[in-house]
Amino acid sequence: MTVSLPRTAVRGGALAVVAALALSACGAAPDNASTTADGKSAATATSAADFGGLAALEKAAKKEGTLNAIALPRDWANYGALIDGFEKKYGIKVEVENPDGSSQDEINAVTSRKGQGRAPDVLDLGSSFALSAAQQGLLAPYKVAAFADIPAEQKDAQARWYNDYGGYISIGCDAKRVTTCPTTLKDLLKPEYKGQVALNGNPTKSGSAFGGVWAAALSNGGSFDDIQPGLDFFAELKKNGNYTPVESTPATVEKGETPISIDWDYLNAGYADEFKSKGVDWKVSVPSDGKFSQYYSQAINKDAPHPAAARLWQEYLYSAEGQNLWLKGYARPALMTAMEKAGTLDKTAAAKLPQVSGTPSFPTEEQQGKAKTVLGQGWAKAVSG
Repeated sequence: MTVSLPRTAVRGGALAVVAALALSACGAAPDNASTTADGKSAATATSAADFGGLAALEKAAKKEGTLNAIALPRDWANYGALIDGFEKKYGIKVEVENPDGSSQDEINAVTSRKGQGRAPDVLDLGSSFALSAAQQGLLAPYKVAAFADIPAEQKDAQARWYNDYGGYISIGCDAKRVTTCPTTLKDLLKPEYKGQVALNGNPTKSGSAFGGVWAAALSNGGSFDDIQPGLDFFAELKKNGNYTPVESTPATVEKGETPISIDWDYLNAGYADEFKSKGVDWKVSVPSDGKFSQYYSQAINKDAPHPAAARLWQEYLYSAEGQNLWLKGYARPALMTAMEKAGTLDKTAAAKLPQVSGTPSFPTEEQQGKAKTVLGQGWAKAVSG
């Protein structure tokens, strides 16, 4: 697995790029949505069975021939292998736009391109952004064949979104540049880490950075109901000079600009593999004082220009093949427990995951909404100056 620019790292001008592309998008979304001989429409199908079965869905998707995706870098959680596998299996071209965009960029593309042929068909969103998109009425309800095996707390009851892969907030550290790598979030306050601590993105727009702030809250007396201590923690990091506003990427790590990066464990674990050949000794630890686990969510654009391909993509991602490909990218698939029971889990890949003890818990929709509001109101102030 290789790792390049994380997709939640928002680059300057990213929103402007989305807006420009929206203005230049050619053509409108197809008027003739895929339908079966008896008139069933893929655009309104809430399951493969509702469309006449997986074979019928596959036939319609192949006729569409294309899947529009957004913000999926090939080296994020092994997405390159997933894209290649889908294309090889079904002969459908996956067009990925703005691979390094954020979850918010994805939502912006859906709203700005409604009715256009270049609108995204599918979305991969940080969970709080999936909730927001559902509340805005942007997502189509669709139950994949494995829907019942997805834990209840990791899916929308209406099937507008469901978790796909995830992991824990971790601390990545360049052991050749940092004398003693931190293993807890509270370690990051030590004066020896001045100017070295970075996040992967802006937490008001990036799911990974959002998770980093929430992990900091948990390590400092906060909870799923109170993310404020996380803001206070980063304000202290900023005040003592340890926090750097440079958003961490493999490039900034290689240059020595972000020798300590708070990010998902599957991304930091991927860095460790990638950097071996480049002379970077990248250490990864899941902090015991802030074990925050979160998943990214899959969703279908309600106005997807390729509705059959969008639904077939979801079926592929939640197949044993798709779930194991995420696992090979160090990400924990949503169906991991069910696959262990069924004997379909790649045990070799599972054994390589960063070790974590305990059972993860997840914030509710209400808690995520509240935390997002608090972050939106206080992040800039916390790290300004």
